Amino acid sequence: MRTYCHITRTGAVALLILICSLSVSAQFPGRSSLQMTVTPDHSNWEYRRGEQAKLQVELSDEGKPVKDAYVRFQLMEDKMPVFRTDSVRIVNGKGVIEVGTMYKPGFIRCNVNATLTGKFASSTVTLGFDPLAIVPTTTLPDDFTAFWERNKQELARIPLDLKMDLVPERCTDKVNVYHASARNIAGRVYGMLCVPKAEGKYPAVLVVPGAGARAYQGDVKMAEKGFITFEMGIHGVPVNLPDELYNALRQGALDNSAGYAEYNLDDRETYYYRRVYMGCVRSVDMLTSLPQYDGKHIAVTGGSQGGGLSLVTAGLDNRIQALVCFFPALCDLTGYFYGRAGGWPHMFAPSKWQRHFTTAKVNTSKYFDAVNFARGIKVPGFYSWGFNDGTCPPTSTYSAYNVVTAPKEIHPRPANGHSRSGEDIILAQEWIMKQFGTGTKEAGTVSAQESWLTTP
Repeated sequence: MRTYCHITRTGAVALLILICSLSVSAQFPGRSSLQMTVTPDHSNWEYRRGEQAKLQVELSDEGKPVKDAYVRFQLMEDKMPVFRTDSVRIVNGKGVIEVGTMYKPGFIRCNVNATLTGKFASSTVTLGFDPLAIVPTTTLPDDFTAFWERNKQELARIPLDLKMDLVPERCTDKVNVYHASARNIAGRVYGMLCVPKAEGKYPAVLVVPGAGARAYQGDVKMAEKGFITFEMGIHGVPVNLPDELYNALRQGALDNSAGYAEYNLDDRETYYYRRVYMGCVRSVDMLTSLPQYDGKHIAVTGGSQGGGLSLVTAGLDNRIQALVCFFPALCDLTGYFYGRAGGWPHMFAPSKWQRHFTTAKVNTSKYFDAVNFARGIKVPGFYSWGFNDGTCPPTSTYSAYNVVTAPKEIHPRPANGHSRSGEDIILAQEWIMKQFGTGTKEAGTVSAQESWLTTP
């Protein structure tokens, strides 16, 4: 009799992670005792073009400076191939990497690695050279505005058909939570709607999502502080389904690494994000239709894909009065054709040129590039991202920020990768309340974990 051992996909992944972690532990049994810090000689990590940049490397083992060793480093422009691999000597725990300079606006990334008696340490530092002078590579189509006005008119002819299903288990004594939806140009747009129970008129916040497919809970905490919030999904499927379904979608049709963001890229009329962008407008329709809405204050916020959608929504819909944008995706997609980083989803990265380097696809991208929506933003904005972000590289995010002519403030966090700091979450929350002249001192102290700004 044969005995079969069945391992599920999830189990196999978990087993692989366990094996890898054991292998790493065996190879670097004491790696936590080897510590390395890499510090630019400019505290803000920014330099002028032509200015020489240096990095101070400090290496210690078990809390003591390493007397004599070498560390390896690689230099590359943002998302570009390595142009220099070298080493620097560490003496009495210190060494200096001469990075050099750039003569054009952009970023140089330095990856530093140290190995000592089986122990390993690494660090990444990305330096900006006149980032506020970066200009986008994408261009604005002559009929860009006409194209999107036509799409908004098509949407306006479709009845809202708002549906709100109460979710009792998510409600509190102060907030009603609904799984809400409305008709879009194709199918429906779904999300979690949170509305304060107390009678009155409230400002609204549209929360646009990061990439992928998942369930949403709704931002109850922010609603308790006096905001109507709508956390939307972009895929035309309900956002209250079992996790197993979203897991299946992420591994198939809604794969966000090389899937939906490239669907029908050769045709602006059928490209995936056409329905997504109209879904953002329809979500604003939903919020402004509510009797509890105060009629004048509505903001949009998000990070990554949501950061790009924040730019898009603010540029597309003049009802938006403020935006909070973290590390936006979908920016300056054509950068790779000019020897520099393009934004997520990187459909024009060299590895994809065989599939995507066609005139039709490049032309379509220009109608959906967040940079071209940023050009039309007319409302105040709060912006923040890290220089070490490899998903939404800073070259692409500055390409969008630099074309915004409306009042704006940027809070760069150079050491951050594809994440936001708790400090900036609180700063952004206070900023949006100041813009709307609303909220209380209590509202301003919502923790980072409770804020609607924490949505990926």
